[in-house]
Amino acid sequence: MDATTMNPEGQAFSIKLWPPSESTRLLLVERMANNLSTPSIFTRKYGSLSTEEAGENAKQIEEVAFSAANQHYEKEPDGDGGSAVQLYAKECSKLILEILKRGPITKVDGEEPASMTSSEACETVFDISKGQRAFVEAEEAEKLLKPLKEPARVAEPILASLKDQLKEVDLSDLIAGRSEGEALEVMTIFSEALEGSVLRSLDLSNNALGEKGIRAFGALLKSQGSLEELYLMNDGISEEAARSVCELIPSTEKLRVLQFHNNMTGDEGALAISVAVKRSPLLEDFQCSSTRIGSEGGVALSEALQTCTNLKKLDLRDNMFGVEAGVALSKSLAKHGDLTEAYLSYLNLEDEGAVAIANILKESAPSLEVLEMAGNDITAEAAPALAACIAAKQLITNLNLAENEQRDEGAIQISKALEDGHTRLKEVDLSSNCMRRAGARCLARALVHKPGLKWLNINGNFISDEGIDEVKSIFNEFPNVLGSLDENDPEGEDDNGNESGEGEDEGDELESKLKNLEVHQEED
Repeated sequence: MDATTMNPEGQAFSIKLWPPSESTRLLLVERMANNLSTPSIFTRKYGSLSTEEAGENAKQIEEVAFSAANQHYEKEPDGDGGSAVQLYAKECSKLILEILKRGPITKVDGEEPASMTSSEACETVFDISKGQRAFVEAEEAEKLLKPLKEPARVAEPILASLKDQLKEVDLSDLIAGRSEGEALEVMTIFSEALEGSVLRSLDLSNNALGEKGIRAFGALLKSQGSLEELYLMNDGISEEAARSVCELIPSTEKLRVLQFHNNMTGDEGALAISVAVKRSPLLEDFQCSSTRIGSEGGVALSEALQTCTNLKKLDLRDNMFGVEAGVALSKSLAKHGDLTEAYLSYLNLEDEGAVAIANILKESAPSLEVLEMAGNDITAEAAPALAACIAAKQLITNLNLAENEQRDEGAIQISKALEDGHTRLKEVDLSSNCMRRAGARCLARALVHKPGLKWLNINGNFISDEGIDEVKSIFNEFPNVLGSLDENDPEGEDDNGNESGEGEDEGDELESKLKNLEVHQEED
């Protein structure tokens, strides 16, 4: 089928990637002639051709490659031509090296140079398509073809000819294993080839960009005024690189998705990102996880997010926000009535930050489906606020409160909150919460008959052997729902020095006292 997209009027239309225009073919011939006659890693090894001979050979190479790709395309006329473009570029790249290996040809007077056929090309070199890289002489190929520069230059005119039709571009993991100089040159080639395209989505993830890499993509970034999705994950983006992103992109007013996971941003970088966030009123999906952001940056981001009233998914996991940024974030969450996913684990929120967030979410985000607050040092003191929030979220599917300190008291209150309704619940994680038998039993009873439940994780707690047997008995009809318990420590001690078995009677008494506990949303 054709590649289908939408025009500005909302009507679907098809894009044919094959055949290339005549101007694109001529541009490619010019590029190849230049590669055959000017200094490069290949011409230094094999020698270069004269300008005249390079031009003649480049024309022949293009004709042979075009013929092979066209025959391929005719065998699949209903395709969009993408595989033909890949073959076209591959054949050009193969034949360039074959010509250089052959060297200049001395013509006898009146004799025409022999024509070239595709079968004369060695089965070697570099396939710039998504397929495998093929080699004949492994050591030679590894040495010669390590750079991406030559294939990138072959692809450049093809990309340039298509850029007015492209709406989504994925350049992730483009430069793995390359030296800095080679990587920057490849990025610049792609950037200049795509400059001026009007993209909806751009993915530059997994490229170890840093500030130099961001600026290598400067021509492309500066020309993007209508981006809706931008992915910059795992790019080594520091404070300086974050500033460069904000400096180069002219507008983020249409941005709906911004994902910035696993970078070295820090507080200063977060201040720069906050500027971009503040200028993105349509933002629906924001990820800034694992970016080394502390309290100052967390407060700045939280305040900036107040302008993003359409936010549906928020992922800030694995940063060092602390209590102050947690409280600031709670104020921002009050603006996010459409929020469906909140990933707030490992932010050092502690009780004060967690309670502030829970109290706000209880009153807002009626369609919340995912709530993750693992690893935040939340104790049973915050359980009433958490329980009230959870009780109000009847559409929740995933609840993760792992690696906190809820103990039996908190676990029982959360269990009571989950008892009624919550028919969409799929996963609950209260692992590593210093929970003993009473809390585990109460949680199991509250969840066992939830129709959609797929997984309950209470591993890593202090449940006695008897308690383990009791929980397994409760889930006897649904053994696959109960997660592994191999890291549970029946001999474990909580911070008060109580061993697992010592608190059983107290736990039973606590469960009895909380049996009739009502968890509900307080009225103003």
